[in-house]
Amino acid sequence: MESSLKNMVLTLLIITFVTSAVVGLVYQVTEAPIAEAKTAKVTGAIAQVLPAFDNNPADLKQVEMVDGKEVVIYPALNGSDTVGYAIETFSNNGFGGLIKLMVGFLPDGTIYKVETLSHSETPGLGDKMERKKSNFSVQFEGKNPATFKLSVKKDGGDVDAITASTISSRAFTDAVDRAYKVFQSLNQKGGESHE
Repeated sequence: MESSLKNMVLTLLIITFVTSAVVGLVYQVTEAPIAEAKTAKVTGAIAQVLPAFDNNPADLKQVEMVDGKEVVIYPALNGSDTVGYAIETFSNNGFGGLIKLMVGFLPDGTIYKVETLSHSETPGLGDKMERKKSNFSVQFEGKNPATFKLSVKKDGGDVDAITASTISSRAFTDAVDRAYKVFQSLNQKGGESHE
């Protein structure tokens, strides 16, 4: 077969079509397992940041738009009593960009625990925000942001920054503060109606 522009364009179109079909097929095959894995990660994080509950918090979830992104609130109940709220929050201010956290609040606003869902922070430095890599997030436990100033000490707050990772520490604290503001807004709207 003679190499001509028509043959080359036809060959390129066939290759593009086949490649697109394969990518589409791979997406269809992997879409459900990826969604299930994300759901399992969120469900696990909710269980880690709140005291024992007997409902499925995802069934009662509420979504708020804050700074152009979703912040998701998961109310946790034990019987008819609210035991807390897990709030999936974020900060765009990380050294590596977006940071996502799950912050657990008791009904009085006290932080129960904080878990890191995702980030792109520097390994060995900013990634110390993860519970498995340092105790940085432990300092938030049992603190109520009404009296515990959610900013790093360098900025006049109460949070001990990760050594050599002030930007990551500020971003983590920003995400926790965003969650607390959503929690306050929820309570002003009567969010504790499950009690």
